[in-house]
Amino acid sequence: MNSTAIRPVGEQLRDWRQRRRMTQMDLAAAAETSTRHVSFIETGRSLPSRAMLMRLAEHLAVPLRERNHLLTAAGLAPMYRESRLDAPALQQAQAAVELVLKGHEPYPAVALDRHWNIVAANRAATLMLADVDPALLAPPVNMVRISLHPGGMAGRIVNFAQIRAHLLHNVQRQIDLTADPQLRELQQELLSYPVPPDADAAQPPSLADNVALQLKLRSTTGVLSFISTITVFGTPLDITLAELAIESFFPADAHTALVLRQALPREDDGTTRQ
Repeated sequence: MNSTAIRPVGEQLRDWRQRRRMTQMDLAAAAETSTRHVSFIETGRSLPSRAMLMRLAEHLAVPLRERNHLLTAAGLAPMYRESRLDAPALQQAQAAVELVLKGHEPYPAVALDRHWNIVAANRAATLMLADVDPALLAPPVNMVRISLHPGGMAGRIVNFAQIRAHLLHNVQRQIDLTADPQLRELQQELLSYPVPPDADAAQPPSLADNVALQLKLRSTTGVLSFISTITVFGTPLDITLAELAIESFFPADAHTALVLRQALPREDDGTTRQ
């Protein structure tokens, strides 16, 4: 259990408010309550009702998992369940994930959990993982780890410095959002990896040439270039669903599109699961 679950609810709320850089007055105005009431909750002089606690959490953008911690600390029953992706309750969501992954072929796509572990992938994703150390492909496979690890994709990423900076920024942003200790551990691990000696200088992409940061991978067929999008479920009420994201990679040039179409004809369907 996360240690925040046993901390007083007021302390947790104060931490979330400070993390969001809001004053008590800001939060009170957003939640349509008094600054005095927010202050009393944070100092433990008052216990919030379920409705008030969830209203405060909503305006603080507290993730569902951490909202359960707040409810438990206030002596209330958790509201949000956490299901396996293959549980009957998420059958339709699982079908939607598999439809997106399969439909994106012959281009790579992966479904990721909160810690960037791959929970599902289409067959085209394996094309990106060529020459990755098999030890890094033992479940749970972490997309950020295999991207930056010297035994992973690091040696094949042409613009490694740009990609490293981008991924580390995303990890830090997720830490700021969730305060997840496991993400902090992952961050420290990533920072410990050596940078390839031939890594490019950390320069931003040229706006004259690109519309988005590209992932450029060396391959036996030349450099493959990708741009990506992130898809999430709208208004999820299950923790697993709330923390699930699908990253879809698109070819950034005609050469990459041709190589992928030749490597994986669209009529051959199916997905692989971790």
